[in-house]
Amino acid sequence: MQSANIINSRMNKATTTTTQKLRNMLITSTMAIGISLASWSPQAFSTTTLTPDAELDMQELGLQELNLSIDQDMQATAAIQGPVKWHPGHYMMLVGGGKDSAWYMDQIYTELETHSALRGLVIRYEWAELEPTKGVYDFASIDHHLAELAKRKKRLIILIETKSFGANEIRVPKYLQTAEYEGGVFAFGHSGSNVIDGYNIKLWNQNVFLRFAALAKALGQHLNAHPHFEGAGLQESALGTPIKPITTTQANTFYTNLLGINKHFRNNFPNTMSFQYLNFPRTYLSSLVNGLKDMGATLGCPDVFPQDPGLLFPGTKYSPKGIYPYFTELSGTMPLAIQIERANYLNTKFDGSGHKPTVTELFNFAKQTLKVNYIFWTRSPGYYDDVLALLRQKTQTSTLSGGLPSACPASYAACNTN
Repeated sequence: MQSANIINSRMNKATTTTTQKLRNMLITSTMAIGISLASWSPQAFSTTTLTPDAELDMQELGLQELNLSIDQDMQATAAIQGPVKWHPGHYMMLVGGGKDSAWYMDQIYTELETHSALRGLVIRYEWAELEPTKGVYDFASIDHHLAELAKRKKRLIILIETKSFGANEIRVPKYLQTAEYEGGVFAFGHSGSNVIDGYNIKLWNQNVFLRFAALAKALGQHLNAHPHFEGAGLQESALGTPIKPITTTQANTFYTNLLGINKHFRNNFPNTMSFQYLNFPRTYLSSLVNGLKDMGATLGCPDVFPQDPGLLFPGTKYSPKGIYPYFTELSGTMPLAIQIERANYLNTKFDGSGHKPTVTELFNFAKQTLKVNYIFWTRSPGYYDDVLALLRQKTQTSTLSGGLPSACPASYAACNTN
């Protein structure tokens, strides 16, 4: 286990055979998908540009599900994984800058020590925090929290943030915000508005893709072997509505590369859970879910909205299903994880037209309907006391998994429960 806080790592400039195959695949796949998308709905896509309404269009215009694939060299099978650390159950999700406050963390560790059903923490890290300058990685914060959790026999999961939700927030390193990487990010907002809601990563840019792959490699080399490091994952799949329209090719390559990045995480975390939050667009979900399943990754979702029609949508002949039905269908086949956000404590629907659920209602939906193995409870003021009360109940304290399904999923060759 590498103990240095600062790790210097440079991407090899030599183009390997695998990398060249991946590039060729991306070009071929992108062209094929772009043609398929344009030909399916010529009136909706009379040009090769996605309008600011594109995300809505892709969900509602009855487009066929798109097929994304990754090169054979990038595919994974459970047979070559080896045992994967497997400690399903309830984890506390931290937000904001609390992870850097000793006073705040003392309170967190006390809660962990006094609630046996809490198996550990989920801590968010912006890409810019982990790679302050190109090729120089700073994992000091991760190492510190991992050491504190190991002393308490608890575990750490990290969520890597590349998408922001504020007009003044960009979560990728400064060096990516240059011409070599097309600025690294694009602004998104609400349909028909030029008001910026946040920034998402330009994952269609091959240079951005390669730098993200390098981060996955550095993290895996540093953390995969640690027995108390439980997992690493990526934010939601929703692209956002671009302020400046993007092309269909860019959108398709974004999702092809998203699968590719997940494959890099699987390769570099062979003994550790890696996960991807999926929510929208529905047209890509089938390919994304199947890709994650085939490579032995974990299917995640950023929200628990028990009555949200888009997430619950069962699918029709003309319109693909939402993400929640996949959870129910794939229980036991692949590992499943879900995040409960502040918005989920407030309403059962994303648009606020439902009702305010109880913590028990959220838990029962995640457990009984979605059948998840991991729940990440966001520690939101005003709601987290109710979460702790739930986790003190006998039904959660009587098993290590806190009442959640704990059987080793079929997509893992074996589970390491030590």
